[in-house]
Order: sequence, then C-alpha cells, then structure tokens
Amino acid sequence: MKIITLSSGSWGANCYILISGGEALVVDPSVPVETIKKHLAGEGARLVGIVLTHGHFDHALSLDELREAYGVPLMIHAEDDELLSDPEKNCSKMFYRSMTHKGADKLLADGGVIKLGGEEIRVIHTPGHTKGSICLLAGGMLLTGDTLFADGFGRIDFYGGSLHNMKQSMLRLNELDPNLTIYPGHAESTTLGRALENIRFLNR
Repeated sequence: MKIITLSSGSWGANCYILISGGEALVVDPSVPVETIKKHLAGEGARLVGIVLTHGHFDHALSLDELREAYGVPLMIHAEDDELLSDPEKNCSKMFYRSMTHKGADKLLADGGVIKLGGEEIRVIHTPGHTKGSICLLAGGMLLTGDTLFADGFGRIDFYGGSLHNMKQSMLRLNELDPNLTIYPGHAESTTLGRALENIRFLNR
C-alpha cells in the first residue's frame, strides 16, 4: 500500500491518500480538492472513500467539496459523527468560522476493516482527543490522527476529550509493533516506539 502525505498551510493538518490496486482512500481532507485531484490523477487511482480520524474542522476543510466532486462515502467513528453538524463541538466556531457537514455515510467501530484494492485497513478506536478518535493500521503504517504525534499526544481539553481515555489509548497502542511508522494528524512521521518513548519522557 502506498501513502501520499499532503499538509495544509493554514492549520498544518496532514491529509493522507492511501493507494492500493488502483483504488484510493483520502484520510482527513484538509488540503484543497484540486491538490487531491492532481495526486489521484498522477497515480491513476480511483477514489472510493473518505475517512476522518476524528471530527475536528481542521481535518475536514475540503470535505464537502470532495464529497460533492466524487460522491464517495464518508466514514467516521460513531462517537464522532455528532461533531460534523455542530460547530462548537468540531471547534470551527472557536478557531475559524462555523462549519457544519452532513453526517457520515458509514459509521466505524473498533476492529472494523476497510478494504482497499484487495488490502485491509484496520480501525482502532483510540478515544482521548475526542470520544470517537481512531487510528488506522495499514500494513506497516499507523495513521494516528490527533491521538499521537511524534512528540506527544493530542489535546484533551476539547469536547469529548479525556485524560483517562487517552492514557488507555496509549496503553493500547503500546501493544502494537514499535517499528510501525506513524503518520500523525500534524507534523512529521516517526516510529511508534519513538513516539511512545517521547511521551514517557515528557511524563517523568
């Protein structure tokens, strides 16, 4: 499975395009639709779906336009679907301008599988940043959204945030292969082991 990393200039949220067998999945559409279209065309890949790692606005800046352009299903964890239609809960009213979106076409759950070009992407529910935050495990890659960054974990002071849940999510990620490459919602990639070690260092 191939991954393309695109970063938005305004909020620094990473958008990822996963490609396998001629099919593509966009994770967190934070960049202009034209940028996504260009990369899909360059890869000769057909977009088959959109996934949000959580419901905050900065990870969905081009969501509506992308849905309209391609007519593909939007997937989000069931616990975060409510954020799409609420500008206070999705933080757009606080930091940007009020944004609302239609609800998801498919609600994800822990342990669910998304099929892409004959390969499987596993959904791991990792609440803490929001109630419905997820990570996506695809081969040797782990897309962590705002759950885990190279230098720490996501904020827990927004709607649905919980330090207890975040700690439980970190313990769960600690059970995975430390050599996995993480692709976070902001900033650069690293290995899962390094990211978790940075958290332990920060909490000493």
